[in-house]
Amino acid sequence: MAANASAESRGSSAPLAPGMAEKLQQYGDIVAGLAGPNLAGLTAYGDGLDGATSTIASVLVVHKVDLAQLRLLAERGPALGNLGMMAPVVMTPGYVDKSLDTFPMELMEIHQKHVTLAGRDYFASLSIEDEHLRLQCERELKRILIRMRQGVLAAGGREDVLSELGADVGLHLVRTIRGLIWLRGERGFLPMDQAIGAASTLVGGELPGPRRAVRRDGANGWADFLALYADVERLATYVDGMNE
Repeated sequence: MAANASAESRGSSAPLAPGMAEKLQQYGDIVAGLAGPNLAGLTAYGDGLDGATSTIASVLVVHKVDLAQLRLLAERGPALGNLGMMAPVVMTPGYVDKSLDTFPMELMEIHQKHVTLAGRDYFASLSIEDEHLRLQCERELKRILIRMRQGVLAAGGREDVLSELGADVGLHLVRTIRGLIWLRGERGFLPMDQAIGAASTLVGGELPGPRRAVRRDGANGWADFLALYADVERLATYVDGMNE
Protein backbone atom coordinates (compact mmCIF):
# COMPACT_ATOMS: atom_id res chain seq x y z
CA MET A 1 0.00 0.00 0.00
CA ALA A 2 1.33 3.46 -0.90
CA ALA A 3 0.62 4.96 2.51
CA ASN A 4 1.52 8.29 4.07
CA ALA A 5 -0.10 7.49 7.41
CA SER A 6 3.11 7.97 9.33
CA ALA A 7 3.69 11.40 7.85
CA GLU A 8 2.11 14.68 8.83
CA SER A 9 -1.26 15.31 7.21
CA ARG A 10 -1.03 17.33 4.03
CA GLY A 11 -2.40 20.84 4.14
CA SER A 12 -1.58 21.17 7.84
CA SER A 13 1.49 21.35 10.04
CA ALA A 14 -0.33 19.53 12.85
CA PRO A 15 0.96 15.99 13.51
CA LEU A 16 -1.27 12.96 13.70
CA ALA A 17 -2.64 12.05 17.10
CA PRO A 18 -0.71 9.36 19.01
CA GLY A 19 -1.58 5.93 17.66
CA MET A 20 -3.37 7.42 14.64
CA ALA A 21 -0.82 6.23 12.07
CA GLU A 22 -1.36 2.60 13.10
CA LYS A 23 -5.15 2.95 12.85
CA LEU A 24 -4.89 4.55 9.42
CA GLN A 25 -2.51 1.83 8.28
CA GLN A 26 -4.98 -0.88 9.31
CA TYR A 27 -7.86 0.99 7.69
CA GLY A 28 -5.93 1.48 4.48
CA ASP A 29 -5.00 -2.20 4.31
CA ILE A 30 -8.64 -3.27 4.72
CA VAL A 31 -10.04 -0.88 2.12
CA ALA A 32 -7.24 -1.36 -0.40
CA GLY A 33 -7.58 -5.13 -0.10
CA LEU A 34 -11.33 -5.00 -0.80
CA ALA A 35 -11.17 -2.40 -3.59
CA GLY A 36 -8.24 -3.99 -5.40
CA PRO A 37 -7.37 -2.45 -8.78
CA ASN A 38 -10.58 -0.39 -8.70
CA LEU A 39 -9.03 1.81 -6.00
CA ALA A 40 -7.75 5.12 -7.35
CA GLY A 41 -7.06 6.77 -4.00
CA LEU A 42 -7.92 6.58 -0.31
CA THR A 43 -7.61 9.70 1.85
CA ALA A 44 -8.38 10.40 5.51
CA TYR A 45 -9.12 13.99 6.42
CA GLY A 46 -10.40 16.49 8.95
CA ASP A 47 -10.28 17.13 12.67
CA GLY A 48 -10.22 13.45 13.60
CA LEU A 49 -6.62 13.14 12.40
CA ASP A 50 -5.33 14.99 15.44
CA GLY A 51 -7.93 13.57 17.81
CA ALA A 52 -10.14 16.68 17.94
CA THR A 53 -13.13 14.47 17.14
CA SER A 54 -13.81 10.88 18.13
CA THR A 55 -14.25 9.63 14.57
CA ILE A 56 -12.18 9.97 11.42
CA ALA A 57 -13.60 10.88 8.01
CA SER A 58 -12.24 9.55 4.74
CA VAL A 59 -12.90 9.58 1.03
CA LEU A 60 -12.51 6.58 -1.23
CA VAL A 61 -11.83 7.44 -4.86
CA VAL A 62 -12.57 4.56 -7.22
CA HIS A 63 -12.22 4.23 -10.96
CA LYS A 64 -15.81 2.98 -11.17
CA VAL A 65 -18.51 2.88 -8.53
CA ASP A 66 -19.31 -0.78 -7.83
CA LEU A 67 -22.20 -1.19 -5.40
CA ALA A 68 -21.42 -4.85 -4.82
CA GLN A 69 -17.91 -3.88 -3.80
CA LEU A 70 -19.28 -1.22 -1.46
CA ARG A 71 -21.55 -3.83 0.08
CA LEU A 72 -18.51 -5.96 0.88
CA LEU A 73 -16.91 -2.94 2.49
CA ALA A 74 -20.08 -2.32 4.51
CA GLU A 75 -19.77 -5.83 5.96
CA ARG A 76 -16.50 -4.73 7.51
CA GLY A 77 -18.32 -1.85 9.21
CA PRO A 78 -17.90 -3.11 12.81
CA ALA A 79 -14.15 -3.56 12.35
CA LEU A 80 -13.81 -0.11 10.82
CA GLY A 81 -15.94 1.38 13.58
CA ASN A 82 -13.59 -0.10 16.15
CA LEU A 83 -10.80 1.82 14.45
CA GLY A 84 -12.82 5.01 14.80
CA MET A 85 -13.44 5.29 11.06
CA MET A 86 -16.66 6.63 9.62
CA ALA A 87 -18.02 5.13 6.40
CA PRO A 88 -16.00 6.71 3.58
CA VAL A 89 -17.40 9.16 1.09
CA VAL A 90 -17.14 7.48 -2.31
CA MET A 91 -16.18 9.43 -5.44
CA THR A 92 -14.64 8.90 -8.84
CA PRO A 93 -11.87 11.12 -10.25
CA GLY A 94 -14.38 12.70 -12.60
CA TYR A 95 -16.79 13.35 -9.75
CA VAL A 96 -14.07 15.24 -7.86
CA ASP A 97 -13.33 17.44 -10.88
CA LYS A 98 -16.97 18.15 -11.64
CA SER A 99 -18.02 18.86 -8.05
CA LEU A 100 -15.78 21.84 -7.34
CA ASP A 101 -18.64 24.20 -8.21
CA THR A 102 -21.27 22.14 -6.37
CA PHE A 103 -19.51 21.04 -3.19
CA PRO A 104 -16.56 23.41 -2.83
CA MET A 105 -16.77 23.46 0.97
CA GLU A 106 -16.53 19.69 1.36
CA LEU A 107 -13.61 19.53 -1.07
CA MET A 108 -11.93 22.49 0.62
CA GLU A 109 -12.22 20.63 3.94
CA ILE A 110 -10.45 17.59 2.49
CA HIS A 111 -7.82 19.71 0.78
CA GLN A 112 -6.88 21.61 3.93
CA LYS A 113 -6.08 18.67 6.21
CA HIS A 114 -5.63 15.21 4.79
CA VAL A 115 -3.34 12.25 4.50
CA THR A 116 -3.45 9.88 1.54
CA LEU A 117 -3.33 6.23 2.58
CA ALA A 118 -3.32 4.49 -0.80
CA GLY A 119 -3.23 5.40 -4.46
CA ARG A 120 -3.17 8.94 -5.79
CA ASP A 121 -3.77 12.15 -3.84
CA TYR A 122 -6.67 13.82 -5.65
CA PHE A 123 -7.02 16.68 -3.14
CA ALA A 124 -3.64 18.37 -2.78
CA SER A 125 -4.24 20.66 -5.77
CA LEU A 126 -7.80 21.88 -6.10
CA SER A 127 -9.04 25.08 -7.72
CA ILE A 128 -11.93 26.45 -5.66
CA GLU A 129 -13.79 29.51 -6.96
CA ASP A 130 -14.61 32.06 -4.26
CA GLU A 131 -18.12 32.73 -5.52
CA HIS A 132 -19.02 29.04 -5.53
CA LEU A 133 -17.75 28.76 -1.97
CA ARG A 134 -19.56 31.91 -0.83
CA LEU A 135 -22.85 30.63 -2.20
CA GLN A 136 -22.43 27.32 -0.40
CA CYS A 137 -21.56 29.09 2.86
CA GLU A 138 -24.74 31.14 2.51
CA ARG A 139 -26.87 28.08 1.78
CA GLU A 140 -25.32 26.10 4.63
CA LEU A 141 -25.89 28.79 7.24
CA LYS A 142 -29.51 29.24 6.19
CA ARG A 143 -29.99 25.48 6.16
CA ILE A 144 -28.61 25.28 9.71
CA LEU A 145 -31.03 27.98 10.88
CA ILE A 146 -33.98 26.07 9.41
CA ARG A 147 -32.74 22.84 10.95
CA MET A 148 -32.47 24.44 14.39
CA ARG A 149 -36.00 25.88 14.16
CA GLN A 150 -37.37 22.49 13.16
CA GLY A 151 -35.35 20.92 15.96
CA VAL A 152 -37.03 23.10 18.56
CA LEU A 153 -40.44 21.99 17.30
CA ALA A 154 -39.49 18.33 17.10
CA ALA A 155 -37.75 18.18 20.49
CA GLY A 156 -40.95 18.73 22.41
CA GLY A 157 -39.08 20.55 25.16
CA ARG A 158 -36.48 17.77 25.65
CA GLU A 159 -33.16 19.45 26.25
CA ASP A 160 -31.21 16.25 25.61
CA VAL A 161 -32.49 16.25 22.02
CA LEU A 162 -31.51 19.89 21.59
CA SER A 163 -28.09 19.13 23.09
CA GLU A 164 -27.43 16.44 20.47
CA LEU A 165 -28.62 18.76 17.73
CA GLY A 166 -26.44 21.59 18.99
CA ALA A 167 -23.34 19.39 19.04
CA ASP A 168 -23.94 18.23 15.48
CA VAL A 169 -24.67 21.74 14.28
CA GLY A 170 -21.46 22.93 15.91
CA LEU A 171 -19.31 20.53 13.87
CA HIS A 172 -21.06 21.45 10.61
CA LEU A 173 -20.77 25.12 11.49
CA VAL A 174 -17.00 24.91 11.92
CA ARG A 175 -16.67 23.68 8.33
CA THR A 176 -18.69 26.68 7.15
CA ILE A 177 -16.60 28.99 9.30
CA ARG A 178 -13.46 27.62 7.66
CA GLY A 179 -15.06 28.42 4.32
CA LEU A 180 -15.58 32.03 5.40
CA ILE A 181 -11.96 32.25 6.52
CA TRP A 182 -10.85 30.84 3.15
CA LEU A 183 -12.79 33.63 1.46
CA ARG A 184 -10.74 36.12 3.45
CA GLY A 185 -7.59 34.67 1.89
CA GLU A 186 -6.57 32.35 4.76
CA ARG A 187 -5.91 29.06 2.99
CA GLY A 188 -4.31 27.09 5.82
CA PHE A 189 -6.14 24.72 8.15
CA LEU A 190 -7.11 26.08 11.57
CA PRO A 191 -8.12 23.87 14.51
CA MET A 192 -11.73 24.30 15.58
CA ASP A 193 -11.15 26.74 18.42
CA GLN A 194 -8.79 28.89 16.34
CA ALA A 195 -11.22 28.89 13.42
CA ILE A 196 -14.02 30.13 15.66
CA GLY A 197 -11.71 32.82 17.02
CA ALA A 198 -10.86 33.97 13.50
CA ALA A 199 -14.56 34.10 12.62
CA SER A 200 -15.17 36.29 15.66
CA THR A 201 -13.17 39.02 13.97
CA LEU A 202 -15.41 38.77 10.91
CA VAL A 203 -18.61 39.48 12.85
CA GLY A 204 -17.05 41.93 15.29
CA GLY A 205 -17.46 39.97 18.50
CA GLU A 206 -17.04 36.65 20.24
CA LEU A 207 -18.98 33.55 19.12
CA PRO A 208 -19.72 31.75 22.41
CA GLY A 209 -22.37 29.48 20.90
CA PRO A 210 -20.08 27.58 18.50
CA ARG A 211 -17.28 27.47 21.08
CA ARG A 212 -19.50 25.64 23.55
CA ALA A 213 -21.11 23.42 20.92
CA VAL A 214 -17.81 21.88 19.77
CA ARG A 215 -16.59 21.11 23.28
CA ARG A 216 -16.53 17.48 24.37
CA ASP A 217 -19.29 18.11 26.91
CA GLY A 218 -21.34 19.88 24.24
CA ALA A 219 -23.99 22.59 24.48
CA ASN A 220 -26.17 21.14 27.20
CA GLY A 221 -28.91 23.65 27.92
CA TRP A 222 -31.52 25.86 26.35
CA ALA A 223 -29.35 28.93 26.91
CA ASP A 224 -26.53 27.27 24.97
CA PHE A 225 -28.91 26.48 22.12
CA LEU A 226 -30.11 30.07 22.01
CA ALA A 227 -26.53 31.36 21.95
CA LEU A 228 -25.66 29.00 19.11
CA TYR A 229 -28.70 30.06 17.10
CA ALA A 230 -27.89 33.75 17.61
CA ASP A 231 -24.32 33.24 16.42
CA VAL A 232 -25.44 31.35 13.32
CA GLU A 233 -27.73 34.29 12.54
CA ARG A 234 -24.79 36.69 12.91
CA LEU A 235 -22.68 34.62 10.53
CA ALA A 236 -25.54 34.40 8.03
CA THR A 237 -25.95 38.18 8.11
CA TYR A 238 -22.22 38.55 7.51
CA VAL A 239 -22.33 36.31 4.45
CA ASP A 240 -25.36 38.15 3.08
CA GLY A 241 -23.39 41.38 3.34
CA MET A 242 -20.45 39.98 1.36
CA ASN A 243 -22.47 40.20 -1.85
CA GLU A 244 -23.65 43.77 -1.36
